[in-house]
Amino acid sequence: MTLVRTTRDSGLKRRRFLVGAGVTAGAGALARHLPLNVIRPATAADPVPAKPNVEVKHTVCSHCSVGCSVEAVVSNGVWIRQEAAFDSPINMGAHCAKGASVREHGFGEHRLRYPMKLVNGKYERITWDQAINEIGDRLLKLREQSGPDALMVIGSSKHNNEQSYLLRKWASLWGSNNCDHQARICHSTTVAGVAQTYGYGAMTNSFNDLHYSKAVLFIGSNPAEAHPISMLHFLHAKELGAKMIVVDPRFTRTARFAHHYVRIRPGTDIAFVWGLLWHIFNNGWEDKEYIAARTFGMDDVRKEVAKWTPDKVSDVTGVPEVSVRMAAEMLATNRPSSVVWCMGITQHHVGTANVRALSILQLALGNIGVQGGGANIYRGHDNVQGATDVGPNGDSLPGYYGIAEGAWKHFASVWGVDYDWIKSRFGSKELMEKPGITVSRWFDAVLEDNQYVDQPTNLRAVFYWGHAPNSQTRLPDMKAAMQKLDFMVVIDPYPSMTAAMHGRTDGVYLLPAASQFETQGSVTASNRSIQWRERVIQPLFECKTDHEIMYLFARKLGFGEQLVKNIKVVNNEPVIEDILREINRSCWTIGYTGCSPERLKLHMEHKRDFNPTTMRAESGPCKGDYYGLPWPCWGTPEMKHPGTPILYDLHKSVAEGGLPFRANWGVEHNGEPLLAADGSFTKDSEIDTGYPEFDHVFLKKLGWWSELTPEEQAQAEGKNWKTDLSGGIIRVVISHGCAPFGNARARCNVWNFPDPVPTHREPLVTPRRDLVAKYPTYDDKAAFWRLPTLYKSVQDVDFSKDYPLIMTSGRLVEYEGGGEETRSNPWLAELQQNMFCEVNPEDAAQIGVKLGEFMWVETPTGARLKLMAMVTPRVPVGLVWMPFHFGGWWMGEDLEKHYPEGGAPAVRGEAVNTGWTYGYDAVTMMQETKVSLCRLVRA
Repeated sequence: MTLVRTTRDSGLKRRRFLVGAGVTAGAGALARHLPLNVIRPATAADPVPAKPNVEVKHTVCSHCSVGCSVEAVVSNGVWIRQEAAFDSPINMGAHCAKGASVREHGFGEHRLRYPMKLVNGKYERITWDQAINEIGDRLLKLREQSGPDALMVIGSSKHNNEQSYLLRKWASLWGSNNCDHQARICHSTTVAGVAQTYGYGAMTNSFNDLHYSKAVLFIGSNPAEAHPISMLHFLHAKELGAKMIVVDPRFTRTARFAHHYVRIRPGTDIAFVWGLLWHIFNNGWEDKEYIAARTFGMDDVRKEVAKWTPDKVSDVTGVPEVSVRMAAEMLATNRPSSVVWCMGITQHHVGTANVRALSILQLALGNIGVQGGGANIYRGHDNVQGATDVGPNGDSLPGYYGIAEGAWKHFASVWGVDYDWIKSRFGSKELMEKPGITVSRWFDAVLEDNQYVDQPTNLRAVFYWGHAPNSQTRLPDMKAAMQKLDFMVVIDPYPSMTAAMHGRTDGVYLLPAASQFETQGSVTASNRSIQWRERVIQPLFECKTDHEIMYLFARKLGFGEQLVKNIKVVNNEPVIEDILREINRSCWTIGYTGCSPERLKLHMEHKRDFNPTTMRAESGPCKGDYYGLPWPCWGTPEMKHPGTPILYDLHKSVAEGGLPFRANWGVEHNGEPLLAADGSFTKDSEIDTGYPEFDHVFLKKLGWWSELTPEEQAQAEGKNWKTDLSGGIIRVVISHGCAPFGNARARCNVWNFPDPVPTHREPLVTPRRDLVAKYPTYDDKAAFWRLPTLYKSVQDVDFSKDYPLIMTSGRLVEYEGGGEETRSNPWLAELQQNMFCEVNPEDAAQIGVKLGEFMWVETPTGARLKLMAMVTPRVPVGLVWMPFHFGGWWMGEDLEKHYPEGGAPAVRGEAVNTGWTYGYDAVTMMQETKVSLCRLVRA
């Protein structure tokens, strides 16, 4: 038995093995040197009880975004087991397969153990000093030759909030907006669509709030596999009588629970939602009072919906007319009803429009701002919400402040760094205020002719900082770009497919990062609850925490002092609590200001006091707070705002978590009011009609300015609620029962978007060529997020004759994201050992392939994927489905030998994203992964 296998059986055995081996060897060596006359019969000594040194660390599962608590039992620094966290109001002791096996992070035999460098095609061990100095010197040279925008930094949605924030600050002080992370390719369309409709780009209610729902529409969402613990909350609602509707091209594990399953043609979600609204409007099921008081532009929606008669909806979506009507009636007559969506909605070239159509559906039914209603958007990674809120986004500074001059000056003030110095770090002021290149297309910024790239130089170097390349589309193009780069750096607990797919012989560095269980900090779940993770174990091997690595590079590159000006550094690690306090001082826009480290730690310690339905503490030191202080948690920590469990809820005062819609677009548009109607306001508000956002002028007009202290007045003069660092404006406004961001109407007509009212547009690669002329895509764009972007010229090509099958993708319960981490976990790897493709028995018969046999999936890009056939009626005739978590193969070739020794994941397979065709959302550059075409060939 190997040491590895011994430690696999039990954490305790590792220690016993080492101690036992040492004692035995020592006793044998000593015996050989003792004279025989000193050897006497042994007598037992009084046993000395070992001092128990067992601790329970409170942490959070690092996989999906539900936010399940994990109790990690640690003995003498070794993570020996994990316990179910029965006290957690979110998971109440339950775990899915992934959550139940996170202790593997305490062993991680496939992990990176020390820094490495690719030399003549082989990875060689180097020291951290060599890595920082060598990479740093190359970066400084690159900056001198081509400017700061020659570097792309791809961050992680698994970084905690503090690391995410520090990485955005790091990129800013380096002097570029070329930074991004996973949310771009999973929910950027959600953020844009929901924020532009309601005010904030986040899930409105909570998983637990589904207990109050009387009907739930799951569309493009498969929580039974992607977010299993969230299903427990819905199943509780179902026991109480809630109706369940599932809309999906594939009959999923979620669909088997449904009262009504709707099989839809991929890429036709807007037509389907307008079909629902056609029945709702025609039967008078809409909430007329709500629409009149709280929405703008619903009449424009009515005009568009009127075009979508039942026969037309059925033709475009493939859904029978009666099925659409049944779904509409179930939603409308069982209110409050909720809508849950995921990447089946977001990952389309019309992803933002899809999101907005669903957001409008909920407004028409009056379901936003009420218990059991809401637009509930389940995120994929544990901190994709928090990383989006405060992390490395190329078009915004933390807290969605944007990148205009005022935003930079706000953060220069918070960081204590001169604005002009920061500006001098960028190539120009224009580049400082221009959105950066996105993670979805960084490789095009390498390969594209420079005259078409909207920045001075092409990208020449990339940092992959906790991001899986196989979660992105067009991998052959990415590989070509990797080969063209000067160098690339992978910073990750696992080598990721980046380390194996590039085809280079040098210019690649692998740096071992600590996992989230080897550090501490806060993490934001999908429902906006923020939880504090304790450090479970010290970093393994030679791994370093991400924030230490950021600091080491910043010091080498000459901006270490500015990075941590207000943050204490201990043993090269910026103190996490200090970083959160800087977030508290800066991110007023989304209310990340009341969630101090102390309050979050108290919540985690006393989570048993929170009600699992309302999420409110009913006793104890957190009494009155909502679990995790779901943002916005207004004001300073001293204000003790309880958090906001449901966004836009008028039934509570703002001080107790209530909110109206945000006034973010002025007071009127084309003569129509944008502020809420008279009589529409939050409980206890002293203003009983709509009002704009607050600033120093408005406060003075209302006569409330004198309620600020002299110190607050000095800081608030000339500022608004977002830039007043004293927090005085927010404090006074809330004391009068008002919302700092105003009281407005939700927008059904977003006039600044490509489609002000969502419009069905045929997928770029579609088998329904007869519909292309009637529902065409957008015109090509010359410069969009710094790159030319194609729409019409892609759709004009007919691939359907050679590639007759619709291709789509999704998630598995066993794996997560790009999958290197979970496919390296032996407990999970045993559950799902092969990459596969679901194919209907009729289509399988066409090529003569049987269950378990290999076949090729070929796509219009020329990609060929060798996959095992899963012959099943779960998918309809004419459609195939593949999971996206696999990687480590390249068009039939196993890449194991290209990983660093011992670093290849236990399970490898073709990455479905190798074969995806071109397609990007017209607002956010979200990649298209839910509809394209392919053909099958027996292997």
